[in-house]
Amino acid sequence: MAALDLKRRLAAVLVAVSAAGLLGACASEPTEYPQTSNRKLSGNRGNTYPGENTSIFGPGGLNFFGGGDSAAADPGGGGIGVNSYLWRASLDTISFMPLVSADPFGGVIITDWYAPPESRGERFKVNLYILGRELRADGVRAAVFRQQQDVTGNWIDAEIRPDTAIDLEDAILTRARQLRIASVQ
Repeated sequence: MAALDLKRRLAAVLVAVSAAGLLGACASEPTEYPQTSNRKLSGNRGNTYPGENTSIFGPGGLNFFGGGDSAAADPGGGGIGVNSYLWRASLDTISFMPLVSADPFGGVIITDWYAPPESRGERFKVNLYILGRELRADGVRAAVFRQQQDVTGNWIDAEIRPDTAIDLEDAILTRARQLRIASVQ
């Protein structure tokens, strides 16, 4: 009996939320938000103050299949949520590693552990984050993890050179520039 009551309450809540969403979408005039300074927020990787974008998906809204004005202004965007040159360059650069997850709309690439054949008892994992639709030097972030095998065969986290992630980001940016130049010619 309690399960049936819970299902009815859940159904009532879903109907109420759906109705509120439909009513909110029927607004006759767009909401005007106060404009703020055009300066960038410090430490926020290129995001501006709230209210400056016309959509929660940025200028031009959400575009799954490319085309339209935003595609002409940003040829690196394509039909994915992040810069296509950075996306392809990231996949090219880590193509030797097995992938666990690749989300082109969120801009996240996660690899599985990779053990280089030349170094036994050591393995690496990479997480890549593509941060926007523009081809910029700060448009990609890498997190590199390393583990070593101890004498009992267990994997333990090991320290990695601090500039390893930066070197990987630079390799991705170099490849993205090559892809961009090749597409223009």
